[in-house]
Amino acid sequence: MRTMAKSGALGTISLFVMIFFLYRLAAERVEVIELHTHSEDNEIVTTRLWIVDFEGFQYFRVGSDGSGWYDMIQNTLVKQGYFEMTRDGESARYRSENRPEKSIEINQLMYAKYGWGDAFIGKLVGGRAGSIPIQLIPI
Repeated sequence: MRTMAKSGALGTISLFVMIFFLYRLAAERVEVIELHTHSEDNEIVTTRLWIVDFEGFQYFRVGSDGSGWYDMIQNTLVKQGYFEMTRDGESARYRSENRPEKSIEINQLMYAKYGWGDAFIGKLVGGRAGSIPIQLIPI
């Protein structure tokens, strides 16, 4: 019985390790930008995110239940009126606007760009329904 418990525990750990590595592979194999925001303690926090271009603007996407990085964008905007993003080695300042009416288009573009990684991570987080596109507005 003890051997079965150890075997079950090893199987569970192996599954989590495999999911973690698949997640990292899915998340980092296509373009990833760096979002620079401030925490509540005013420390700079860098978050790696996916991005797509649509109708002349850049877009992130946040789940309907929010995210820590999204909260930090809001905090940074309140404190300094902009946040920074680095894409292709170039940093720029932005403000943002939630664009829920563009959810279908942005979800389609994310899937087209990130493919199986978008589908895989979507399954892990409960799907993309209700996700909110965030339009980046250069300043």
